[in-house]
Amino acid sequence: MGPADLHVHSTVSDGTVDPAGLLAEAAGIGLPAIALTDHDSTAGWAEAAAAVPVTGVALIPGMELSTREQWVSVHLLGYLVDPLHEGLLAETAMIRESRLTRAEEIVRRISRDYDLTWDDVLAQTAEGATIGRPHIADALVARGHVVDRSAAFAGILHPRAGYAQPHYAPDPVTGVRLIRAAGGVPVLAHPGTRGAQRVMPESKIAELVEAGLFGLEVDHPENRPDAKEPLRALAARHGLAVTGSSDYHGAGKANRLGEHRTPAEVVARIVDEATGSAPVLP
Repeated sequence: MGPADLHVHSTVSDGTVDPAGLLAEAAGIGLPAIALTDHDSTAGWAEAAAAVPVTGVALIPGMELSTREQWVSVHLLGYLVDPLHEGLLAETAMIRESRLTRAEEIVRRISRDYDLTWDDVLAQTAEGATIGRPHIADALVARGHVVDRSAAFAGILHPRAGYAQPHYAPDPVTGVRLIRAAGGVPVLAHPGTRGAQRVMPESKIAELVEAGLFGLEVDHPENRPDAKEPLRALAARHGLAVTGSSDYHGAGKANRLGEHRTPAEVVARIVDEATGSAPVLP
């Protein structure tokens, strides 16, 4: 079951590789296991599970749950949840609906100044996918307004440009409790992307631990180097596990599949604590 890349996205959310293709890519680089963690969705689990016996790569089903602390977006990785848990289904449905209406409003605003339509966005979106800003970025690229996704997020889709707006999401404590209620194991995703001085306050981490937080995703390509050691110390003080992963999006990001991995012993602890679902083994 390990070492495993515990943060991977497919076309079900904002990745560019379908779920089965992710396992094939993992097999190609000798990666023993991956966690499929699409945004607020478990829709890719079945396709990924069907690829396990073909590829020989173990699957840890999961999702990346959107939460919000005041105006700051906070993502939680929920591993091995029950995909039919009523509370989780209701909450993720609200989040996805809010993502959709938010995306439509962003496109409406952008269209005042750039040649962009909702059909342009749909053309960049896989059927059934949770539509979000990455799909708008891809549409902007296709229209020739920016060179790639990164340029879109640095410019037109940056909050300072005035087109973007937040979508609904529960607070992080509620998110941790919801993942635990669904039998899953929650990990705080990429908490060091803003550097050591802007890591979530320790008092808030303590609240998350009290609610059931399992770990911190420290080894992540977008965590700032100066934040990693403080995060390890924070994990040690609160008895939290440290995980590693790539946040791979295919061609959607420069992140490379398997560039950071979680040790087998930590993966085993996740599996032992989970009651919502089970990993799919070759």
